[in-house]
Formats: sequence, structure tokens, C-alpha cells
Amino acid sequence: MSSAAPGELRAALEHVLRLEPVGSPAGNLSVARGDLDGRVVHAALVENRSASGSIGSVEAERLAALFRVAGLGRSPLVLYLDSAGAKVSEGLQALGAFRSVFRAGLDAAFAGAPIAAVLGRNCFGGSSMLAHLAPQRLFGPATRLGMSGPAVIAASSGMDPLDEAFQAMAEAAMSAASRAKASPANLAWSARLDLADWLRSALSSPPDAAAAFRARHDALASRLPPMKALAWESVRRKDLERLYPGGCEARESLGLIEGRGRTADGEESFLGIVGDKPLAAERAWRFAEDAWRHPGGATLRVLLDCATHATRIEEERIVLSEFVVDMSAALQDLARRGTRVLLTIVGRAGGGVYVALAAPAERVSAVHGAQIHVLPGSAVTAILGSTRDAIPSFADYHGARVAEEELKLGLVP
Repeated sequence: MSSAAPGELRAALEHVLRLEPVGSPAGNLSVARGDLDGRVVHAALVENRSASGSIGSVEAERLAALFRVAGLGRSPLVLYLDSAGAKVSEGLQALGAFRSVFRAGLDAAFAGAPIAAVLGRNCFGGSSMLAHLAPQRLFGPATRLGMSGPAVIAASSGMDPLDEAFQAMAEAAMSAASRAKASPANLAWSARLDLADWLRSALSSPPDAAAAFRARHDALASRLPPMKALAWESVRRKDLERLYPGGCEARESLGLIEGRGRTADGEESFLGIVGDKPLAAERAWRFAEDAWRHPGGATLRVLLDCATHATRIEEERIVLSEFVVDMSAALQDLARRGTRVLLTIVGRAGGGVYVALAAPAERVSAVHGAQIHVLPGSAVTAILGSTRDAIPSFADYHGARVAEEELKLGLVP
């Protein structure tokens, strides 16, 4: 394949689809409309105009509206993403906005709207999650995709992000070439590629969107090392005892929890991610496996006590972003089949882990004292050069639309 300059892919996309702007730009986002073989195609173009192309409240509101339009009409949507993810400088407002936009994206994908992702220079964090709503992704020649950007990974591992050895490792893990090796759904672009043909393929509608997501889940297992069977142990937790005054049975293994509990409204099942360790690909896959296999029912409560995702090169090599999105897809499938999915934060929650579990949920509750953040302090410092030390109140969470209800569970007045 011949090489191509980064800007050529963006220009080629505009040319092939004959894109015309719709309205004025909203921050880093532009909305456009074009056509392919006489078929109307919507386009959302997130570009690096400021703050590394990050997506804040302004961009998220417009992008969510476009997802809803595509979902209602099952019309084709192309996402062009050159973005570092959520706008961390906006704090909780950005997290709440990203929850909304990812929910709209899930709704569109499961409604059968054909979605294709075309990627610019950077595609990190929430943007990498949006990219994996699409069955196929076209990487630019210099694209780097990861759940975490190199600066965050370096900060968490105590390395210098400018160190040549670290840069080489990060490039090898996140590059377009490595992503193309990880999955046949990823393709590295060159000037020799017929972009119109790729778009025709990428925008072909799957007969069953849920089945397509489930097939992607099954394929993800091949990227993981051989997994041992979970050794479940019965556990008692004070928060569960107060959450389920009628009694509950719970078991836990490797940071996963599951069981059944009884409330005044009846019995419900629960699944959860708990423990001190950041979420890595294997635990995400195991959670999704439980959710995909769940028989459904009136209510499924998801419990969350996990501050962040893992920020290791090893996780990026196997495309952690796709494992995180897999959790969302499994819960979204349950919700669309009639199960009431609720999220209860019993400890800490943040970033992509929060978004993945909150987006499909009908309602998010936070136990009194739970902490919700955009990213851990070290990651915020790596991105912004400073951190915020103040712990938000529940009023802050509610105002930012990251939680609808505070549960005091009899622990406080």
C-alpha cells in the first residue's frame, strides 16, 4: 500500500460523499449531509479545532440529536473522529453529556442505523468508544486509537511520555497497522483504497444489530489469553444488606459480583464490577459474558465500584475500547428485550467504565458517599496539567446528569 497524508482521508470523505454542511459548527463538531449512490448519508465530523478535538456539552448535544435522527430513520451515519474524547476541563458536565450521547449512539446502532467510523490522527477515550459503535472502522495512516492516550498511560506507569522507547511502544500498540491486525473490522487507509466501495460495505445494514454485537463479543475472546474458570465465593456486604432488606444471595470472583436480592417491590437480579483494580479487558469481557447470557427479567441492577479502566500498554494492544463497549452492548440488548436496567454506584466510578454502564441504564443511583469523576486525578493532571481536589456533592452529580438518585441505605440521616 502507498502512504497517504493524514488530511487526505478527511478530504476524500468529503469528496466521495459530496458533503454539504448542516447548520453552523458546534465547537469541534460539524454536521453534514451527503449521498452515496443516491442514498442520503448523515455525517458527524469531530475535528481537532481546540482542546485536542475533545467532546464537551455543546458537541455532545448536537451529536446526540444526530444519532436520534439516524436511529429514527435507520439512515446511514458516518462518524469522522479526530478527538481525544470527553472534554475533561468541563468536569462532570462532560461526563453527563457523554453518557447522553453514548446512549443515543447505542439506541441508533440497535435500531439498525448503519454506522461507519472514519478516524483522524487521534481517537482516545470516549471517542474510541463511539468508533466501536460501528461494525467497521477506517483508520487514517497516522491514526492512534486507545482507551487511554499516551500521556495518560505514561503518567500511570511513571514513564516519560517523550521517552523514545515509550513512544515506540505506544505507537506499536495503538497504530493503524496494529489495529488492522487485531480485527478484520479495522482497515488502514491508503490512497489506493476505493473509499466509496469501503463505505458501501461499512454502511450495509446488519439483519440483526443485536446478533452482530453478540458475534463481536464472541470474537473478542480470541484476543485474551486462556481464561481460568471463575472461583465464586459467597459474600456478605453491608451495602447489599441495606439495599435488599428482604435478604440477598451474592457471590464474588475476580472483581465480579452477581446474585439476587429482595426489595419491597419484589425480587431482582444483580451483576457488578467491584474491587480496587482498574477494569482490564478480561474482567470487562467476563462481565459482558454474564450480561449476554442473562435470561432477562423485570429488573437487572448493575453494581459499580471501579474508579477507572486499566491504563497499560498490554491492554491497548488488544483494543480495550472494544471490550468496554461490549459491556454496553450486552446491557443495551437486555434493555431492548424488556429488562429494566438500573445502575447503582456503591463506591467509585469514572470515565469510560461509568459511561459504558450508565448509558444503557434507565436510572443511575449513587449510594451516599459514592464518588463519580471524569477521570482519576493522575489522568486529569496528565491531560490538563492540574487536578481538582474538591469532592463533588450529590447535588453536583444530579446537576451534571450523571446520577438521578442518592441512596442513603439507612447509613446516614
